[in-house]
Amino acid sequence: MKNPTSWFDIPATDFERAKKFYTTILEIELEDYPMPDGKYALFPHNRDAHGASGAILQMADAKPSMDGVTIYLDGGEDLNLPLGRVEAAGGKVIMPKTQIGENGFMALFADTEGNKLAFHSMN
Repeated sequence: MKNPTSWFDIPATDFERAKKFYTTILEIELEDYPMPDGKYALFPHNRDAHGASGAILQMADAKPSMDGVTIYLDGGEDLNLPLGRVEAAGGKVIMPKTQIGENGFMALFADTEGNKLAFHSMN
């Protein structure tokens, strides 16, 4: 096993709002993926690369939450860049960039849907 995480889903109540939030803060494009029981948009991913990717989904049983598991998104070279776009995109910074010793830096934020997530970077 290279990495215990292979995929994540971020629940959304307003699918288009969530897509706009993540495309804005990460400066990426999400790819819509047809689902029979809901809406699904894929984050860019490389199946040959180490690490995990995921999607935004809107389905009846997918509920946003500030509790439970925290997904850490790649903050790039300096997580201050995507973190600086969070509030302008409608989210909220919960914990600013914080050093975590030799493991770099992290920051917590809430997205537009009410999910708690984090950024990680080495700088």
